Amino acid sequence: MAGRLAIVAGSGGLPLRLHEAHPDAYCVTLAGTPHELPEGVVHTHRPERLGELLEDLRDHDVTDVVMAGAMARPKLEPSALDAVTAKVAPALMAAMQQGDDGLLRHVIALFEDRGFTVVGAHELVAGLTVPAGMLCGKAPDSAATLDVEFGLDILSALSPLDLGQATVVAGGLCLGIETLQGTDALLEQAAGTPAHKRPEAPGVLVKLPKRGQDLRVDMPAIGPATIEGARRAGLGGIVIAADRVLVLEREATLAAAREAGLFVQALDV
Repeated sequence: MAGRLAIVAGSGGLPLRLHEAHPDAYCVTLAGTPHELPEGVVHTHRPERLGELLEDLRDHDVTDVVMAGAMARPKLEPSALDAVTAKVAPALMAAMQQGDDGLLRHVIALFEDRGFTVVGAHELVAGLTVPAGMLCGKAPDSAATLDVEFGLDILSALSPLDLGQATVVAGGLCLGIETLQGTDALLEQAAGTPAHKRPEAPGVLVKLPKRGQDLRVDMPAIGPATIEGARRAGLGGIVIAADRVLVLEREATLAAAREAGLFVQALDV
């Protein structure tokens, strides 16, 4: 990096991991966004005041920006818009009608057009992604392999719609796809599948980026909560894209998977 890093923090543990790895980074967030960073570290800006946010980053010699953690789509109060936000608001509101990847590409461009370099969390902290191979458990059997292949086909078909990064498949049947509610909600839905509709096969969670997705922001991720959700859903394993899905709290995540009897596999897809 040529200059100072800024962490635009959302919810979850990733912003804290970045802050620990880059303690000199300047941390900002949008008002109303929960975060796990230490008190006094984060500087909060209203989403209607993007001009003030950008000026704040320049005042603190920021050249590089990483966006980490989940953020809800903000609701803008028209009377609070500053000049910069008012100028970009029509295009921003139009982008909010798109899928997550479309919106995030617009946000990336907003920073890059003003001279900032947007970088990915995986470029700043080693070991957030994993190479291809079995991370824990036994390799999936032939039935699970067919479910994985069907899951990959489902996500490939959905990718052009900018919809979903994950699906659950069991016995050749789709038990759900990830939507706005996220992977935890998908797993809860799978867990709630009535017994008379549930195949005998345990099933798998398949998670990977959408085709052409910009991995600098919103890279898919699994963590301990994913393992717990998969356990409650009675799944046999989890398959992710090698080098393109974050494995948060890796040791705790894999330990939980072993305890739950789940396999975790990374594939070159």
